[in-house]
Amino acid sequence: MKDYLNIRDDVAEAVREGQPVIALESTIIAHGLPRPQNVEVALRAEEEARKLGVVPATVGILEGKILVGLSPEQIEVLGTEDDVLKVSRRDLAYALATRRKGATTVCATMLGAHLAGIEVFATGGIGGVHRGAAESFDISADLLELSRTPLIVVSAGAKAILDLPKTLEFLETLGVPVLGYGTSLFPAFYSTGSELPLDLVVDSPEEVAVLYRVQRSLGFEQGLLVANPVPRRYEIPRETMEAYLQAALKELDRAGVTGKDVTPFLLAKVLELSGGKSLKTNIELLLNNVRLACGIARSL
Repeated sequence: MKDYLNIRDDVAEAVREGQPVIALESTIIAHGLPRPQNVEVALRAEEEARKLGVVPATVGILEGKILVGLSPEQIEVLGTEDDVLKVSRRDLAYALATRRKGATTVCATMLGAHLAGIEVFATGGIGGVHRGAAESFDISADLLELSRTPLIVVSAGAKAILDLPKTLEFLETLGVPVLGYGTSLFPAFYSTGSELPLDLVVDSPEEVAVLYRVQRSLGFEQGLLVANPVPRRYEIPRETMEAYLQAALKELDRAGVTGKDVTPFLLAKVLELSGGKSLKTNIELLLNNVRLACGIARSL
């Protein structure tokens, strides 16, 4: 693995010395946010972590290496070039072997972070069970990765375009604890809550850290999903968002989009239908997750 893994010096030193570090994904840069906000937000998220005394490590793939800790120039490359591969676990060997530029999904970022010894990862929202999965079998690899890679993943729940009840059911089947951060309802990404109750509630970064240490002491391989609601002042009400999503899903069906293109297509449609409000919410929930992840990393 050392032939394919490159950890930035300050990240490696922080991990070695037990200093707080958080991982960040790069798919949000290449495929999640529009240009030029994508690069601006990625750099802002890193700066937010540094202000809180935490070393940020954005994960990506360049020149046949998994890079844990991208430079600003490398973030710019992934955010501005058009031939960047969206890399999940399935695509990792291909991206490395062909030396393709790759942006890591939640799944692949978890892998890279774990290999580097990082224990906390902040993202916007995880993937999950897609609507209509009973026919399409479209289920994100993020869920399986959470079942076999022991990382704390901080997100605003799962992406609102998904089937949230089935996503939670699948996480339960996989034995992945879903911790509501200050909430007993599963966050719905753009909205602070869904109608779905959570049994496990925590109210501080210290509680998450203690729970994670117990989980590791027991030898469990599962990660922890910390469901952190978007700040209420930035949320889009659930009913409003559901109307946008239903319209976007009709467009998706008409366009015949499938596979990895589904999520970017739907997010772009929601952005259009919301008059840009969904982008503001997306950015704010990501930064909110970065701040919580930093608190957890410091507690660890």
